[in-house]
Amino acid sequence: MTQNFQLACACGKVHLDVERTPIISTECHCNSCREAGARLDKLPVSHPILEPNGGTQFVLYRKDRIRLVKGAELLREFRLTPTSKTRRVVAGCCNTPVFLEFEGGHWLSLYAGLWPEGTLPPLDLRTMTGDRPPEGAALAGDVPSGALQTAKFYAKLLGAWIAMGFKSPKISVNGEINA
Repeated sequence: MTQNFQLACACGKVHLDVERTPIISTECHCNSCREAGARLDKLPVSHPILEPNGGTQFVLYRKDRIRLVKGAELLREFRLTPTSKTRRVVAGCCNTPVFLEFEGGHWLSLYAGLWPEGTLPPLDLRTMTGDRPPEGAALAGDVPSGALQTAKFYAKLLGAWIAMGFKSPKISVNGEINA
């Protein structure tokens, strides 16, 4: 199902448009997403990043299907360490998490909190559940879950990259945020 969305940060100063069908909607349970979520959740934010089960929900889109239409100058990056290959990008105006980007990646993992209520694409799968602590909340059996990234996850990313002609557009941000 093809859909276009206009998404915004909590205060409305950062806007982006996403076009067409997402690559996949996923909930990540890796150690870095859980640590980043816990650290970013300490900032004054309007929407918690971590789900009650400890995961972080993302909707993955090809970079060429996302347009920053307002407030790009307000975006700030957060890295767990100075050498991290991933960066989380936050709207500096209100600390709304906007996306996670893998260095050299052709997609952006948009944070689920950007979607207006009732419009978030349904969850397709959970990944990296093998990193979850044993005392963590139980996972629902509503979607497939993998201890690592699943074959479906990689197949979807590869298909998107092929469709983009193996390009990986760069996205600039202005500054950093500490959490």
